[in-house]
Amino acid sequence: MHRPETSAPGPARDTAPPAPPRADAKPHTEPGQSRPGPQSPASPPGQGRSPGQGRSQSPFRQPKAVWAVAFACVISFMGIGLVDPILPALSSRLDATPSQVTLLFTSYLVVTAVAMLITGWVSSRLGAKRTLLVGLTLVVVFSALAGAAGSIDGIIGFRAGWGLGNALFIATSLAVIVGSASGGFAGAIVLYETALGVGIATGPLLGGLLGDVSWRGPFFGVAVLMAGALVATAVLLPASRSAERPESLKEPLAALRHRALATTSVTGLLYNWGFFTMLGYAPFLMHLSAIELGWVFFGWGLLVAVFAVFGAPALRSRFGTPGTLYGNLVLMAADLALIGLFPDERWVVVGAVIVAGAFIGVNNTLVTTAVMSIAPVPRPVASATYGFVRFIGGGLAPFAAGKLVEHYNAHVPFLLGAVSVAAGAALLGTVHRPLAEADRTA
Repeated sequence: MHRPETSAPGPARDTAPPAPPRADAKPHTEPGQSRPGPQSPASPPGQGRSPGQGRSQSPFRQPKAVWAVAFACVISFMGIGLVDPILPALSSRLDATPSQVTLLFTSYLVVTAVAMLITGWVSSRLGAKRTLLVGLTLVVVFSALAGAAGSIDGIIGFRAGWGLGNALFIATSLAVIVGSASGGFAGAIVLYETALGVGIATGPLLGGLLGDVSWRGPFFGVAVLMAGALVATAVLLPASRSAERPESLKEPLAALRHRALATTSVTGLLYNWGFFTMLGYAPFLMHLSAIELGWVFFGWGLLVAVFAVFGAPALRSRFGTPGTLYGNLVLMAADLALIGLFPDERWVVVGAVIVAGAFIGVNNTLVTTAVMSIAPVPRPVASATYGFVRFIGGGLAPFAAGKLVEHYNAHVPFLLGAVSVAAGAALLGTVHRPLAEADRTA
């Protein structure tokens, strides 16, 4: 199973100096700001920061409005791993093959990816608060409908609607937190990744507990929790105006012409191919009950949270963003290869899945920060571009894994995932200079 995904976010050439302010990237007021500050999502990287800004204040001392959005993020990211413990149960109860069941990930994440392209267009016209409320409402409705469905096809279809709401919420929530959080950009990213980690950790456990009663339980559970998040957001988040410069539909795709952003986004796609191969198909290799799977993925999610919040900043401080990411991706590839070599050894698979949480936590924090720092476009646009590309990989991988197992064996999808993640590390090396420059200006 986002981070949660958490969830989610320079110069265009390796040798270029930091980009000057863009004439078309007008700063806009986010909820909680009386005027555009130096760390608003549209601010160019490295501009307007004082030394040490974002480090002097704890990222967990925030206005109530930020906590309301962060709580909603936790529930949203629960949805990524919530279905993991019930995948085998869905397969047996609804007479579906594993590849059919993995379409729950594919419909959810592919729709999320494509919808990322319109989130900025919608948000810049409706305003951040109304966009969040629309997204949350869609999640409540479609998660409840998925719980009431009587067939695997029905659940797959309702998960697609759930993905649309999730896209509107995730992309806008990151912009709101970055714009409203005290403690600067770095603190906002830590808070966002904390919400992602807590959601990813608790989602599978909740899914296991409710799934042990009925496979419908996790879907209804999300509907109830997200309804609470909807109320909290409506009450605590101040009203927001539409942006002074409405975003066009073509901006997220047009942003891919910037090599650093495009390269980092494709690295995210390759990484997510390996990540969601594990999340979508590993449960079928463990042969555990729903509650047992819930505890396995709870351990996994706990490591995601700890390494996203504490491990990633410490490793970045010691080795820098590029060095940390190269090593992290290589270790993640080795972990996937271990599952690919021993897919029939239950405890090897269990151990590898839990350990993978550490690599995923580090990657989520550092790549999100890097994308939002090196992109020479407004941060909401960068977030939408990155989300679109990486979620395409995450959405297609589980279904591909099921088909590869049906046609070959369980070794193939995980070895392919290992190769994909290793290729991501090699590709990331081609934008080493912008990543290192972002570290120096942070």
